[in-house]
Amino acid sequence: MTAPAAPAVPDGSAAPADVLSAVPAVRAVTLDADGIEVSGLLAEPEGVAPRAVIVAIHGRGMCAEYFNGLTDPADSLLALGARLGFSVLSLDRPGYGASARQIPEGQPLGEQATTLHAALADFALHHPTGAGFFVVAHSDGGKVTLHMAAQDAGSALIGLDINGCGWRYAPEARHFPDTLGGGASRLNWGPLNLYAPGTFRASRALLRPVPRREEIQTAVWPIQYPKLADRITSPVRLTFAEHELWWELDDAALASMTGRLTAAPLVTVERLPAAGHNISIGRAARTYHLRAVAFLEECLLRGRGTPTTI
Repeated sequence: MTAPAAPAVPDGSAAPADVLSAVPAVRAVTLDADGIEVSGLLAEPEGVAPRAVIVAIHGRGMCAEYFNGLTDPADSLLALGARLGFSVLSLDRPGYGASARQIPEGQPLGEQATTLHAALADFALHHPTGAGFFVVAHSDGGKVTLHMAAQDAGSALIGLDINGCGWRYAPEARHFPDTLGGGASRLNWGPLNLYAPGTFRASRALLRPVPRREEIQTAVWPIQYPKLADRITSPVRLTFAEHELWWELDDAALASMTGRLTAAPLVTVERLPAAGHNISIGRAARTYHLRAVAFLEECLLRGRGTPTTI
């Protein structure tokens, strides 16, 4: 017996059962960012226009596949978002993926932000974007995302959901300028039981060389952040894993960081249990991705921070 199609909800999108039954495909895309090729992965909801676009920005020395369920498809942010009615666009940051051929030394974080805005503008020319762009970012991708939000084009972002990116480095982390090597394994991963069997072998496929112009900016992030924070007008959610070791994360440090976000209409900080720095390839990936989408739902409900009166 064939089940009846689920009715459309008033805004024209599919009812939840229809969205959740779809099997999203993930395909490679290339965008033109003012002459720079930006590659990535795209998953779109089946048969309906997207409610918004989740833009996923990977961390240092990684790639767009970071968000695509390394050892379990259920952990994929791309698949989850598409099933819930959103397009999900996971991008290779400038200096990674296709753009590495054109800019092998990469770009500083601020230039990466400008390039990614141009890539999103190209995406919007050829794809429906619904309510707009919402960014989910990891680690150094969070730094780029905060640069994006501080730029003029960043005022249009629905919200930012950033994990593994603080303000001031923890004392132990200051000895490791290369966040993927140099003995920094404990900082990057935390306890090994936070990851499914096969994760570390599979994660080798995600690793990419860190572009030089990005690498040299690691030390100056604590100087950059205060110059960006008060220009950010989008809602911000910061998530730190229980076993996050890169950053100073005591209450005073977090209050100092969030206190700088004076123009953001909403700022929240969450701790994620049973997770290490690389949340999206650990056992807690699905939990985090669901919470990120829930924050997107909250941002949509708030109308990008505009208070609603009843």
